[in-house]
Amino acid sequence: MALVNLADQAKPFYDWVEKQAKMVTGSHKSFNEIILSCSKEELKNIIQACYLDNNDEKPFLFDGIGRVYNHSKACFYFFAWLIRDAPQQRLSPLISRMQKVNDIKKIIAEIDTLTELIFEYRDIVKNFEWTTIREIVIDRLEGSRRSISGHHIESNVRMGLITAIQHFFSIYHNYGQYKKVEIADKQIKVGRHTVDISAKLYPKNGSEAISLLIPVKTRETEGGGHSHIFSRDILAAINDIKKERGHYHIAVIIVAENWSVSEISTITEEIDEIFHFNMSPNKFHGFDDKSQIILNKYIENVLKGKI
Repeated sequence: MALVNLADQAKPFYDWVEKQAKMVTGSHKSFNEIILSCSKEELKNIIQACYLDNNDEKPFLFDGIGRVYNHSKACFYFFAWLIRDAPQQRLSPLISRMQKVNDIKKIIAEIDTLTELIFEYRDIVKNFEWTTIREIVIDRLEGSRRSISGHHIESNVRMGLITAIQHFFSIYHNYGQYKKVEIADKQIKVGRHTVDISAKLYPKNGSEAISLLIPVKTRETEGGGHSHIFSRDILAAINDIKKERGHYHIAVIIVAENWSVSEISTITEEIDEIFHFNMSPNKFHGFDDKSQIILNKYIENVLKGKI
């Protein structure tokens, strides 16, 4: 998935911050107008409201390979990006020194620093509209992607999942039947099997979290007898996962040429959804528009409890 498409999935976070700004100031104006005209105290209160919001239903912010930042880091990065600063390289060392000198908590040091910087430089920066911030997000995602080794197919699939979840949030401003969604930033072990992409869905009624598991299978060879062997391996893993996890949803991603249609049908009977990309793995760059829409609908049905 192109970085521009991934950057678009940060729009719900921008909209959420705008909502916080409107609630703090009581203003009906846009986020851009509020940031350019609010007092320093109001600005601090806006940033603080974002940091301290204890509502579980908040949108995501993420790095260049789709790993989700925890909420405090997401707020820190977002407001630093607003002022065109590099949070990790430039601001973090400054904040660490501030903590030591003033003996204050990290969150206070971050909020105070961001408030001072944005208030001081907002007239120079001048523009906080989403179309402008989107370009900053693209640049930051590209920088983080370059700095992260091991960018591969799983990262593109994780981005597709984030896109589907953010799409749902942008429409409904919640996670359906769930109060919180946590996307794993790396592979997880389920019994003796490794699952490439996964998320935990926490029901609003407080019952046990449900696992969303997305194994990713790739093969350079072209189908034939290989597809039967690989399908058998997938089915064995699915059956073992079902024994390990009482509450789950499973979707499988296959990236391989000429996989047997009958084998795909056999796998489909055992899971929620299957995506077969009929191409060599080195040509896979993420979900195309058609498959992303299918994934969006699948995730919508999961979050609404229709599956």
